[in-house]
Amino acid sequence: MKFIPSFVLKFSSPTISTLWISFLVGQSDPFADANADDSSAGSKEYVHIRIQQRNGRKSLTTVQGLKKEFSYNKILKDLKKEFCCNGTVVQDPELGQVIQLQGDQRKNVSTFLVQAGIVKKDHIKIHGF
Repeated sequence: MKFIPSFVLKFSSPTISTLWISFLVGQSDPFADANADDSSAGSKEYVHIRIQQRNGRKSLTTVQGLKKEFSYNKILKDLKKEFCCNGTVVQDPELGQVIQLQGDQRKNVSTFLVQAGIVKKDHIKIHGF
């Protein structure tokens, strides 16, 4: 049996003493169990809805992360008709295709994407203010 220093048990937090004990037991990665449970969490593909401030009261809503098999132009056409705003699809080298809409349409776009069945509610991240 290995020796556990008394300072580890007396003054340390439970996390540190757990790490020390797991080290002594011979477990190579003390977070191996936690990492195994989170493997499915990283595989989620999120749709990010953001707002960008332009000048004054003008703003721009961007939607990125939709699946590639969707027709961005058809989604944009329905969004423009539904919310009475203008918009465009922009090709970004890092982000791929991004839908841009005039005004703050974050909540509207979120409910539209869920109701249309394009994205599940828990796969949407709304950013801004």
